[in-house]
Amino acid sequence: MSINLNHLSNAVRFLSIDAVQKANSGHPGMPMGMADVATVLFKYHLRFNPKNPEWINRDRFILSAGHGSMLLYSLLYLTGYKSVSLEDIKNFRQLNSICAGHPEYKKGSGIETTTGPLGQGLGNAVGMALAEEILSKKFGKSIINNKTYVVASDGDLMEGISHEAMSLAGHLKLKNLIVFFDNNKISIDGSTSLSVSDNYKKRFESYGWNFLEIDGHNNKQISSAITKSTKSNKPTIISCKTIIGFGSPNKSGKSSSHGAPLGEDEIALVRKKLKWNNKPFVIPDDILNEWKKIGEKGEKLEEKWKNDINKKKSKILIELENINKELDNSKLVNLIKEEKSKYFTSKPSLATRQCSAKTIESLTGILPQLIGGSADLSGSNNTKTSNSVIVNSKNFNGNYIHYGVREHGMAAVMNGLALYGGLIPYGGTFLIFSDYCKPSIRLSALMGLKVIYIFSHDSIGLGEDGPTHQPIEQLAGLRAIPNLNVFRPADINETLECWEIALKSKNTPSAIVLSRQKLPYINPEYSETNKCANGAYTIKVTSHESNVILVASGSELELAIKVQERLKENKIESKVVSMPCMDLFDKQPEAYKKEIFDSNSVVFTIEAGSVSSWQKYRGDKGYSFGIESFGESAPYKKIYEHFNLTEEKILNIIQNHLRN
Repeated sequence: MSINLNHLSNAVRFLSIDAVQKANSGHPGMPMGMADVATVLFKYHLRFNPKNPEWINRDRFILSAGHGSMLLYSLLYLTGYKSVSLEDIKNFRQLNSICAGHPEYKKGSGIETTTGPLGQGLGNAVGMALAEEILSKKFGKSIINNKTYVVASDGDLMEGISHEAMSLAGHLKLKNLIVFFDNNKISIDGSTSLSVSDNYKKRFESYGWNFLEIDGHNNKQISSAITKSTKSNKPTIISCKTIIGFGSPNKSGKSSSHGAPLGEDEIALVRKKLKWNNKPFVIPDDILNEWKKIGEKGEKLEEKWKNDINKKKSKILIELENINKELDNSKLVNLIKEEKSKYFTSKPSLATRQCSAKTIESLTGILPQLIGGSADLSGSNNTKTSNSVIVNSKNFNGNYIHYGVREHGMAAVMNGLALYGGLIPYGGTFLIFSDYCKPSIRLSALMGLKVIYIFSHDSIGLGEDGPTHQPIEQLAGLRAIPNLNVFRPADINETLECWEIALKSKNTPSAIVLSRQKLPYINPEYSETNKCANGAYTIKVTSHESNVILVASGSELELAIKVQERLKENKIESKVVSMPCMDLFDKQPEAYKKEIFDSNSVVFTIEAGSVSSWQKYRGDKGYSFGIESFGESAPYKKIYEHFNLTEEKILNIIQNHLRN
């Protein structure tokens, strides 16, 4: 038979329907409704190569509406990606299948990002579109010129992160960003009219976007809108009027097709209505071959792209092929050693946010891939240095982004920058506002991205701003995230070391937590070795017969050393341990852990925040100094006194504890 677009779309629909039904779990309605849009995009417009999913100049296809994951898996299988087999689709939502309940990023799979929490994919897409502009400026528009396409749901646009990300995209005029809004007017609870009456056209035009409206089942309208969008000088959103559960006689256009299998009886009716006379998971050879031809076009497109580059500058192709290779660690290590040696001589007293700024300034000299930014707190986070060149809509030849007061959006955009490749993003805000970044931080960790979060104003040490700005539980919350290294350095030496670890980490994001107040230079000896890499190390021992261990991080390490001096005056021997990163310490061999925490000593931990993450180190015999309530508005020294975080009060409590 003659294969038309409807046949191709129905292949997507029925793979999705059958997979959800077999799993007895999932969202069939969205893939059924958006199959026509996806088919037109992949057949006529999307530039991709299933044989090389990592082609740097491929168009990105982001399924922000991650609940409709079977749409993506079906497309990847049909177009010939090796990552997704028919068996994987048959095992949708089952253990060890790449076809997870929501898309999960896997390098080289065609799944560009992990989505599920609505709005995150949109934020990632803004980062990818921004990365394209930055690298296009570096290599030339004829070499890097890809588009970023996104499928977003009404839920994506309801989430607040969508406002932050899309507002920034409009401000930067990210013209290669194209969003398909699956405007089916249905959410899980029912009609979207239950909760939304937005004027989307006015909303997006106010951001500086193009807004187009089409029938999402009219192939000519779909293709025409995409063509128009690719020629725009600003980002575009295409509102696709679609029918959720398209083809279902009893469930189309209803919430019943949104988040549950259709059921065997209804599926039989859909097969009859759409004239799909094939058993579950069977795609006729002629339809499958037509889909494979769509995928095969990409190999020729990439080959032509390579040939065009070689005619101009073959060195550029080599640089592009190496763009995602690991850092030259020798340069990085040597720089850190030089900086550590310099500061060991001068021993400056600096806030660790200032230490971080000095580190960034040095690093940008050898790492052009570093791309920084801040959520409107550049001067407070110290993320902007004299080497920072601002990225804006008229000049993408920079290395610093003003994100505005958009912590949600900033964190999601940084994930997108990292996912695109060739860039290492870092961005700053206050530690208290890490709560606004938390969903994206979690996804950085889940995806194993090299993203560096800078969080300054790390404790009640910020004083007069009061409890709304004083972090208490934030450190404990960040430390609870798997695969996230949380660093709290105590001086310039540790700050340099923590940055080195963050940049060397291949599959782990980092949070570097920094003080507002000045701290003294701590380390008594110069060491070329990166001691922070062990997560914790001994700073000072008054006697090897000591039976007290004082453990602290960041600004409280100074306090621990002062307490140690007072203990010595009272004939109590002790050891001070700096623990800049619990996550790394917990991975050390048992022998090293026992070296730091010998079983005969009583452990006292000191940190101006929640004590919950310290329990495993102090054990039943020890004691944790910290804060288990919200802070107070006052000069920071007064607040430390209020919460018993002074050497006198800590000394008294330790002595009483030892007597008991």
